[in-house]
Amino acid sequence: MSQGVEFNRLMLEMRAMQTDAMARAKPVQALPEPGAPSFSEMLGQAVNKVHETQQVSSQMATAFEMGQGGIDLTEVMIASQKASVSFQALTQVRNKLVQAYQDIMQMPV
Repeated sequence: MSQGVEFNRLMLEMRAMQTDAMARAKPVQALPEPGAPSFSEMLGQAVNKVHETQQVSSQMATAFEMGQGGIDLTEVMIASQKASVSFQALTQVRNKLVQAYQDIMQMPV
């Protein structure tokens, strides 16, 4: 029962993040707003966040394996799945960027 509750909480959290991102979405502008982060900065932040998520997952798994108190198996599994999903999402973003670059390079001039 605890796993179902954790999964539901995770899904609600992801939906809230999606709603927040959709609310912030603005039309594409020709010039970036002053003080707005560049694409490379945003991509770097995303990579750092994925790395951080993977480290937390690894630390939780190690703590559970060592028998430290207060670490539940469901928490370890959820952290592991978060790390996996975030890495897969980052990989898909990378694949889309590579594909877009290849498409642009193949355009006739």
